[in-house]
Amino acid sequence: MNAADPAALRKSRLKLLLVASIFAAPFVLALLLTLAGWQPGAKGNGLPILPQRNFAQEQLPVRLADGKDWAWRDSEPRLTLVALPGPDCAARCYAALTAMAKARVLLNRNQSRLRLLYVGTPPADARQRAGMANYWQLGADTDGKLAAWRPTSPDSVSAVLVESDGTALARYPAGFDPAGLLKDLQKVIK
Repeated sequence: MNAADPAALRKSRLKLLLVASIFAAPFVLALLLTLAGWQPGAKGNGLPILPQRNFAQEQLPVRLADGKDWAWRDSEPRLTLVALPGPDCAARCYAALTAMAKARVLLNRNQSRLRLLYVGTPPADARQRAGMANYWQLGADTDGKLAAWRPTSPDSVSAVLVESDGTALARYPAGFDPAGLLKDLQKVIK
């Protein structure tokens, strides 16, 4: 039986500890940052809806223009962007609606994973109303349960992003940044 060379044994143990410390360093750093109160910034541009609500469980009725009720719980994994206009939806409101529809188009091959639902009185301009039909499902909040998120200022629009199971994820108050909405959509729709 050979006796191990103490210097070689010490050298191999040192190598093992060095390799182990390389793998452990990120975990130790993450632990230290968490204990210090720092969390990575994955903040969205929308405001979280707290307490969380599920429109399907609440049976929140939205009557579509064809007389059917909107199905909050979707058969496919698709999100719903609900546009809620303020009074007298006109040029600024329509521009925001166009930006939302553009955000859907910019999702490219994933655009089918986002449904657009407009809940309220369509713009008064017949040309704008006709243009909306290309992208938006038009509906009415029959019980007024979405009124809390509807803006009160004229010619404005807010939005609510809803998961395919009916859970409301985030709200975008009137005057929100459409580029921020697109970033959020790109994060959740992959």
